[in-house]
Amino acid sequence: MDTKSLILGLTAAATLALASIPAQAAKLDDVLSRGKLVVGTGSTNAPWHFKDAGDTLQGFDIDMAKIVAKALFGDAEKVEFVNQSSDARIPNITTGKVDMTCQFMTVTGERAQQVNFTIPYYREGVGLMLKDGGQYADYAALKAAGSSVTIAVLQNVYAEELVHKALPEATVDQYDAQDLLYQALQSGRADAAATDQSSIAWYVTQNPGQYKDGGYGWSPQTYACAVAKGDQDWLNFVNTALHEAMTGVEFDTYAASFKKWFGKDLPPPAIGFPVEFK
Repeated sequence: MDTKSLILGLTAAATLALASIPAQAAKLDDVLSRGKLVVGTGSTNAPWHFKDAGDTLQGFDIDMAKIVAKALFGDAEKVEFVNQSSDARIPNITTGKVDMTCQFMTVTGERAQQVNFTIPYYREGVGLMLKDGGQYADYAALKAAGSSVTIAVLQNVYAEELVHKALPEATVDQYDAQDLLYQALQSGRADAAATDQSSIAWYVTQNPGQYKDGGYGWSPQTYACAVAKGDQDWLNFVNTALHEAMTGVEFDTYAASFKKWFGKDLPPPAIGFPVEFK
């Protein structure tokens, strides 16, 4: 066989091999054709995802999913939520049970090997909640008091180390449930509760005049939604929807949600030079 015939034969074989590979519909097209977005999330962690007295799912994660649904269909309600445990967040993405997960999911390198993370929609951290009008006014007062202060924290192998990053001399009391932290603070057994900044913002918002943020945060971590690997168009679309909610045409929606769940007014994005490149 001459060289030309060999090349033609190899080209034909390659064409047949490619034709035998089944075409895979892009996720964006698949979701649009279905007419609804399917999102994995939880239902027991306020202010992220929880049910109200009327059994309606709500929270900041839920609002983020609705922002994506609105970008897809012009209707924020065209979304189906799949209630999942924390350990199902990645498997439900990789198996295709959900189109994306929004469930206060911390971005880590290990997880990023299994799923694609979207741009961040919240930066979490640890803070200190105090009683409004209590003995200690803020973080500076707690630190100045040294070993005289007692800090309540959720039980964890790293709990004492975590508290001592901010208050090296404080006494640390560990509790096995979040509500017990607040009870310890309320009863005076603890001078402050070390917990997620989002939990502090939520609790302060729900109990005006009773509690306050100590004004110091540490141990930052990033929350993002996650999608399956292998479909850049889908990731780009979700990123665009979230980005424009935080910086563009849907900012009012994002800001209203932030205010509702965390009690804080966000400054509107500056007009002119894009803030992302400053």
